[in-house]
Amino acid sequence: MTASPPPTPTRRLDEAVERLREAAPRWASASLPARIALARSMLRGAERSAERLVREGCAAKGLDFDGPAAGDEWLAAAYVNVRILRQLARSLAMLARNGNTPVGPTFETEDGRLASRVFPHGLLDRALFAGVSGEVHFLEGVTEERMHERRARFHRAPDHSGKVCLVLGAGNVNSIAATDVATKLFNEGKVCVLKVNPVNAYVGPILEDAFSEAIAAGVLAIVYGGAEEGGHLAQHPGVDEVHVTGSGATHDRIVWGPPGPGREERKAAGRPLLQKEITSELGDVAPVLVAPGPWDDRALAFQAESVAGMITQNASFNCVAAQVLVLPRGWRQRDRFLGLVERALFGTAPRRAWYPGAADRFRRLTGGRPSVRSSPEGGEGTLPWAIVPGIDPGADDDLLRVEAFCSLVAETQIGSEDPSEFLDAAVSFANERLWGTLSANLVVPPAVLADAALRPALERGVRRLRYGTVAVNTWAGYGFAFGTAPWGGFPGQPLSDARSGRGFVHNTLMLEETEKTVIRHPARVPIKPPYFPSHRTAQVLGRRIVALEARRRWLGLPGVVAAALRG
Repeated sequence: MTASPPPTPTRRLDEAVERLREAAPRWASASLPARIALARSMLRGAERSAERLVREGCAAKGLDFDGPAAGDEWLAAAYVNVRILRQLARSLAMLARNGNTPVGPTFETEDGRLASRVFPHGLLDRALFAGVSGEVHFLEGVTEERMHERRARFHRAPDHSGKVCLVLGAGNVNSIAATDVATKLFNEGKVCVLKVNPVNAYVGPILEDAFSEAIAAGVLAIVYGGAEEGGHLAQHPGVDEVHVTGSGATHDRIVWGPPGPGREERKAAGRPLLQKEITSELGDVAPVLVAPGPWDDRALAFQAESVAGMITQNASFNCVAAQVLVLPRGWRQRDRFLGLVERALFGTAPRRAWYPGAADRFRRLTGGRPSVRSSPEGGEGTLPWAIVPGIDPGADDDLLRVEAFCSLVAETQIGSEDPSEFLDAAVSFANERLWGTLSANLVVPPAVLADAALRPALERGVRRLRYGTVAVNTWAGYGFAFGTAPWGGFPGQPLSDARSGRGFVHNTLMLEETEKTVIRHPARVPIKPPYFPSHRTAQVLGRRIVALEARRRWLGLPGVVAAALRG
C-alpha cells in the first residue's frame, strides 16, 4: 500500500485557494463544450486509475484483490466514479444539443406529487438491472412545467459568477470525494478544493493523476490533513461554501464550534460560527422494515441475504448500512427470517475493522446485552458480525439513535401481522424514533405488492417515510450508485439539527426541488445482486462492468452477464 501524503502546509493551502479564486469566474462562464471536454477527461482518468484505486482500497481494508470481497471496491468506488462522470458528460452534451437534460416519463404519486422515472437510464441499464426501477418525487407544488424550467438551473440561469467550494472528503467509500467534486463542478459550476480524509488519504494521489487536467485548469485542488487543515480552509475568506460528507459531530464542530455551553448558546441564538453556505451528507440509523404476508421460502431467503449484504458490504462502514430490522410483532416467520439473516451474515468471513473507533463502538453497543448473537471470531484486527435481537422500540437505546458504523444490526418489533397496520406503525416508528433521514429499506412480499387492497398501504408508507432514498425489496445503496438519482437526506432540516444532511449530490440529470428517490426491485430475481455476501465473482463482475460503463460498448455486455450468472 502506498504511503499517505503528509498534511499540506498552511502556505500551500492558501496558494491553492488563491489559484481557485482566479479560475472561478472562468469556470462559471465556461462554454458547454469546455465543460463536456473536462468531464470526459475526468471520465478517462477515472477509468485509467480504476485498478489502482481498487488495489489501494483492498490493501487498506484487508481485502484480497483477487477474491470476491474486492468487488466492494470495484463496484462502490471505481464503478460509481466512472458511472457518474459518464452521466454528467452526457447530460452536458444533451444540454448543448437540446437545451435541457434528459428525463424519463412523469407521473403522479398516490398523494398527487409530481414524480419522474430516472432509472433505468438507457438500454444497458435495462439489460443489466432487469426489473429494477428508480423514481424521483418532487416537493409539493412542483408542476411538470416548473420541473422542466428549473432543471439544470445553473447552466440555464446562472446564480453566481464564480464560487470556491471546500469539499471535505469522506474516509469510508472511495468514490464519495470524487463524485462530490463532480457534482459541485458540473451541476453547480463551482471550483473545488478537495481535502482528502486522513482515513483514506491514499486516494488523493490517485485522484491527482485521474483529474490532472482539472487541476491544471485551476478548477480543482487536492490537499491533505485533518481537522486543523479543514478548519483553516472552512474559515478561509477565499472559500465561499463548504460541502462535508461525514458524521453529524464533524458537521456541528464546523458550523457551531466545539461541544460545550458556547455551542448551545450559538445554536439557540441562531449564530453559527461558519457564516457560509454548507451542504452535507451525514449518515443515519438506517431501518429495514419487513412486512408480513405470504412469504415463500425462496423469496424470504433472498431478502434475508439482501439484508446481510446491507451489513457486510464495506465491512458495514457505510452511512447506508442496515442498522435496525423492524419486524411485525407476533410475526410467525420472525425466527425463520432472523435465522436466514444470521446464516448469510455469519457465513461471511469477518472483515478488518479498519475504520477508526470501530472496536470501541462495537463494544459499547453490544456490551451488557445477553441476547447478542455473534459470528465466530476472525483474525486479529477483525470484528465479528453481530445481531442484537429484541430491542425495546420505546427505549432510549443508543442502537436507535446513534449510527453504529460497525459490524452489527439490531432487531425490534412493531405493529402486528396485519400488513397495513404494520406498515403504518413501522413508518411512524422509523420517522419518529430512529435518528437520521438518509435511507430506509422496505421488504414486502410479492402478494402484498400485487394485492389491490394492500398496495395503497405500501404506497402510503413510501410517501410517508421521511428519508432521502427509500428502497423496496432491495438496498438503498443502489440509489447512491445509480447517479441519476439525487443522493442526500430528506430535505427541510434546519442547520441546528441537520440529521443526515442538507442538499443532494450525484443527481446527474440536474433536477431541482426534489424530495426523495424511490428504488423498486422484485422480491426475488434469478441473478444474485453483487452486494450479496455469497456472490462468488463480484470482483470479476466489478472489473468488467467498470470497463463497460466507461466505454458503453455492447461487446462488453456478455462478459458482464457471464460474471453475474456465475455469482
